[in-house]
Amino acid sequence: MATRNNDILRKKLHTIIFESDTKAGKLFDLILLWVILLSILSVFLESVASFRAQYLLYIRIVEWIFTIFFTLEYALRIYSSDKPSRYIFSFYGLIDIIAFLPTYLSLFLAGAHYLVVIRAFRLLRVFRILKLSRFTSEGNILRNALKNSLYKITVFLASVVTLVTIIGTLMYIIEGDASGFTSIPVSIYWAIVTITTVGYGDISPQSPLGQLLASILMIIGYGIIAVPTGIVSVEMARATDEAKEKCPVCYAPVYPANARFCSRCGKELKEPEKP
Repeated sequence: MATRNNDILRKKLHTIIFESDTKAGKLFDLILLWVILLSILSVFLESVASFRAQYLLYIRIVEWIFTIFFTLEYALRIYSSDKPSRYIFSFYGLIDIIAFLPTYLSLFLAGAHYLVVIRAFRLLRVFRILKLSRFTSEGNILRNALKNSLYKITVFLASVVTLVTIIGTLMYIIEGDASGFTSIPVSIYWAIVTITTVGYGDISPQSPLGQLLASILMIIGYGIIAVPTGIVSVEMARATDEAKEKCPVCYAPVYPANARFCSRCGKELKEPEKP
């Protein structure tokens, strides 16, 4: 009898905690989202000197209340999960445990509690709770585009690192300590700042040859900025086309989504509505 009641309780908790189709489940998730927002706000307020001076004790008390809440919620998720190990090592499971660990770590490491802003990742649940499937599908398109761009961007970044290493070394040889280029790492730092068009101005070449090299690097920087944008844009367009409905005859993307006929082969895609 006790085992049966335990199973019933576990199923009820699973429905409330993991599902948002029921009224109780949606209410629980909405309360959870508000608690996450308020907990992040408390961290922001603590970082402000005036609030910290006057209300530090209250902020810490509130933070521990939030931490205990998230700890109990995590324990209930494990208890009510059909496969606890799968939840623990899932994306949301790892984010859930990271959400309250920083507060406990702050007992041993000063300032560790500021890492609770990681709880913002838990706000991703809003797409599931509010049934924003359109945003979810768009997020999948972005994920696929970034995944397909990974190798190209990796090669691009490797080329940029090689370029700034070479130019930084040359600038160290040309300018030297007198102009602030005290080492090759410092010179590479200058090259990175220059090629990304940030230009802090803390270090600058003084000799004509050094200024010529800097000018060339600046011009290269403007051209380089467009490269990753172009790579991701192409993959975004490709991922968007792949996500569209396909014609069953010629496999061309259906556009617009509610089209009755294929724009390429003319195949009827949807039957006309009956009067």
